[in-house]
Amino acid sequence: MQRLKQFDHALFVWCNQRISNGFLDRLLGWITHMGGATFTILCTLIVIWFAPEDWRGAGKHSLIALIVSHLITTLIKKKVQRIRPFRILEQVKLGNFPLKDYSFPSGHTTAIFAVVTPFLFLFPMPVSILLILLALLVGLSRVYWGYHFPSDCVAGGTLGTVTALLVVLFIDF
Repeated sequence: MQRLKQFDHALFVWCNQRISNGFLDRLLGWITHMGGATFTILCTLIVIWFAPEDWRGAGKHSLIALIVSHLITTLIKKKVQRIRPFRILEQVKLGNFPLKDYSFPSGHTTAIFAVVTPFLFLFPMPVSILLILLALLVGLSRVYWGYHFPSDCVAGGTLGTVTALLVVLFIDF
């Protein structure tokens, strides 16, 4: 377990400090918000209300997965109570909004994976790959800005994906 923690911290330092540059500051500063509540809720509602009929089912699946995964994430955060990296490590590059809740799992990463996963069944492979890359970039941005350890984002991505897959499998629109 100690080796995993050391690897997690080393990967955090690499993402947060070693690859830091102006271009990534701008890009990941914008992308990180794509996992936030405003963006994910608004996107799913826009799809449900305004998109073509064949997209609406995926939008509904996304919204349900977003809600369910958020509830699960909140429960896990309260149970695990992992301190955010910027509160326990030195020289952390931090984004503009230092968060006060717990770190594990990453809510932004959970949310974006919960939202994009149902659309992977709707779109052709090239578009699906772009959606997955977008979700991965949101996770990377959370580490880059000092909000999460990499394992927080891996857990969040897994939680969001699994929740969305279960919603798609068991709820039919």
